[in-house]
Amino acid sequence: MKKQVSIILLFTLSVLLSHAQTQPKTVGPEKGALVIVGGGNMAPELWSRFVELAGGPAKANIVIIPTAGEDSSASKAPRETERLRSLGVKTITILHTRDPKVSNMEAFVAPLKNATGIWFAGGRHWRLADSYLNTLAHKEFNALLSRGGVIGGTSAGATIQGSFMVRGDTKGNSIMIGDHTQGLDFIHNVTIDQHVLRRNRQFDLIDVIKSKPELLGVGIDEGTAIVVQQNTFEVIGASYVAVYTADQIATNAKYPSGQNSTGGPFFFLGKGQKFDLQTRKVINQPPSRPNEPAR
Repeated sequence: MKKQVSIILLFTLSVLLSHAQTQPKTVGPEKGALVIVGGGNMAPELWSRFVELAGGPAKANIVIIPTAGEDSSASKAPRETERLRSLGVKTITILHTRDPKVSNMEAFVAPLKNATGIWFAGGRHWRLADSYLNTLAHKEFNALLSRGGVIGGTSAGATIQGSFMVRGDTKGNSIMIGDHTQGLDFIHNVTIDQHVLRRNRQFDLIDVIKSKPELLGVGIDEGTAIVVQQNTFEVIGASYVAVYTADQIATNAKYPSGQNSTGGPFFFLGKGQKFDLQTRKVINQPPSRPNEPAR
């Protein structure tokens, strides 16, 4: 009997250890960083942070991936190339395919092996999933983060970075949970929406989180980004980032004490504010408004 109990205990312990080993240590990348932009015009501040995290203008080796775009423009990325060159970046490679078989070729992924940064341009994120998900290229994306690099993207290039993709249906981006939902999972248990205030989308993630309460919802407005490192993100840019959790939605809380009122069960964070992705709590409060007592 004692022997049987010992065997059961050993088996249970091995299962728990195996589970712990497969769980990510951090919500965001354990090493490296993500720059996730909500679309629209990007101020120099956002591009500069991306280049800085890629090693600075002199050392940055950037791979631009325009695959989310239409066929007519997917093999080129003139806007991104021009902006990076204006910041002093000299080593830039355009990498594109629609074929996951090509994404599994060593010759195709070769530029990724020495890259310090990857940039996903906007368009439709299901195209990125079809081309790169679970391929050798996907493996190299993660390898870049593991050696301390940065992955950035805007609009579709933002949503693809999460674990669960909203607006990924091939029939149209108004469908929140469609035929493509698996993201590249650089940030775990998180779904990312973009153009949130500009396109009046601030209420769209509520039903998604209701149906998938394990997820954290992050809605990023245009000209704004979150910079993710390990378990923290920081807001940079001109507008706001909306945060959605199942607990908040279930209790119908309007907003946490000290946060910006939204009229819904979510809250906004502004420039310079930080959020703990593991505890799902705001790290720093916003500054006091004029004639308002300090918190």
